[in-house]
Amino acid sequence: MKKYINNKHFLRVASLLILLIGCDEDLLEPTPFAQSTSASFWRNADDAIAAANAMYTPLTSFGMYSHGENVFDNSSDDLYRAGDHGDEGALENFTMDASNSESSAGWKPKYEIINRANSILINLPNIEGMDAGLQSRILGEAYFLRAFTYWRLAVIYGGVPLILEQNVIDAEFNVAKSSLTEVQSQIESDLITAIGLLPDTHNTEDLGRPNKGSANGLLAKLYLYQDNLSGTITAGQKVINGPYPLAPNYRDNYEPATENNPEVLFAVQGEENWQPLYHYYFTPPRPWGGWDFHNPTQDMVEEYEEGDIRLENSIWKPGDLVDRGAKGVTEFTQDLSATGYSLNKFADFKDDGNTNGDINVNVLRAADVYLLVAEAKIRKDGAGSGDAEINVVRARAGLPPVSNAGMPELIHERRVELFGENQRHQDLMRWDRAGIVDIVQIYGEDRGQFDPPRVFVRPKHYYFPIPQSEIDISNGVLIQNEGY
Repeated sequence: MKKYINNKHFLRVASLLILLIGCDEDLLEPTPFAQSTSASFWRNADDAIAAANAMYTPLTSFGMYSHGENVFDNSSDDLYRAGDHGDEGALENFTMDASNSESSAGWKPKYEIINRANSILINLPNIEGMDAGLQSRILGEAYFLRAFTYWRLAVIYGGVPLILEQNVIDAEFNVAKSSLTEVQSQIESDLITAIGLLPDTHNTEDLGRPNKGSANGLLAKLYLYQDNLSGTITAGQKVINGPYPLAPNYRDNYEPATENNPEVLFAVQGEENWQPLYHYYFTPPRPWGGWDFHNPTQDMVEEYEEGDIRLENSIWKPGDLVDRGAKGVTEFTQDLSATGYSLNKFADFKDDGNTNGDINVNVLRAADVYLLVAEAKIRKDGAGSGDAEINVVRARAGLPPVSNAGMPELIHERRVELFGENQRHQDLMRWDRAGIVDIVQIYGEDRGQFDPPRVFVRPKHYYFPIPQSEIDISNGVLIQNEGY
C-alpha cells in the first residue's frame, strides 16, 4: 500500500470529517468536538484510526500542498511564478498585503489540522482496551502533525495563536498571538514527545506516516533556525545513523512506485482515485495537460555543475526527450514555458498519456537533514567539518567529492539538491538573519525578465501578512505582523 489513507477507511473518514469540521467561517469559533463528539465517536481502535487518517486530509487542500504552500518559494530566485494567479505575483515581488489570497489560503486548513490533532490528544487516551502500540503511534502522529503545522505557520507568519488541548476543552479559540519563541518551544516539545511515541519505520500498509526519523529531521531543522547548532547535529545524526538511507537513485524520490522510500521522511500523499494533490497539474506545460506554473529561472539552471544528474531529474530544458505514455516521446522546446524551462520533479505521465495524480509532494528528506548537519558543523567548527555529509549527497548526484567546503559550497548544494521543494526562500531568509548572505542584495539583482530586481525590506518581509479576515473576526485580539 503506497498511501497512508487506506480506501477501506473511506466511509469512516468521511463520517469523521462531518463530525469534526468546525465552523467554516473561522478557526476561532470551531465546534468544540473534543466535547461534542466523544460519546458518539471515540469508542474503539477503528475510531482512532479514522481520526488519525482525518488529520492528513487538510494537507491536500488547495490552500496547502495542492498549491498554496508551494507558492511561497516563488519569492526566491529559483522560480518564476508563471501561471495566471495575480496574487502570486505580489508574493514574488514582495508587494503583498493582508488581503492577498495566496498568503491567506493555508491559514484555515493549518488550524483544522491542529484542531484534529488536539482532538486525538484529548480523546484517544480514554479509549479502553486499545492496543498500546497502535495508541502510541497515533498519539505520535498527532504530536508530529501539530508540530509540523505550527512549524509551517511559524516560518510563514512568525508568531501565531497557540491553540492547544486546554483551549479546546475550555472552548477558547480567540486567543492572541504567541511569540515566535513560544511557538518554537511548543514545536520542540511536541517533536520530542513524538520521537518517544513513533516507530522507527512503518510496514508497507502504513508508508507515508511520520516516524522517528521524521520528527528528528524536523527537530534538526527547528534547531538550525534557532542557531542551536549542537542541537541540529545531535538530532540530525539520529536520522543519518538511522534506517533512513538516501535512495539509490535521485529520481526514486519522485516516482510513484518508489516515492515512499526510506529517504523520504515526510511527504504529503497524493492518490488520484482518493485524494489527489493537484500540485501535479501545476508544473507541466499547458500543451501537455498541465497549467505551467513555477518555471525554473535561467540562473537556477546555471547553478548545476556539469555532470550533475539532478538537473535532468529536476528541470525540463530545450532538447530533452520526455516519455508521455500513449502520446509518445516528445521533445521539450523553449516555447512550452515562459522561461523556456519547466519543473519536472512532480510531473509524471500515465500509460494513457495524461498527467499522473499519484504523485506525492516531498516535505522533508534525509538528504535535507544531511545538509542541515553539514551546515551546523561548518558554522560551529569551520570549513571542512561538514565534508562527509555533503559528499554523501554529491556522490548520489554523480559528482566528485569536495574538500574543505564552507558555507558557499553548502549553500550551492542545498540549492541544487532541494530545488522545487519549497526550501530556497526560507533558507535565504534564515541565512540573512544569521548574517551569512545579504538577501536584499540577492533579490535586488537584475537577472532578466523572469528574475527582475525586487525590493526586500527587513524585517517586514521575513514574514508574510496574517490574513486580514482573521484579524477582523478576532475583534482586535489578533494583531497584524509588522509593516502590513
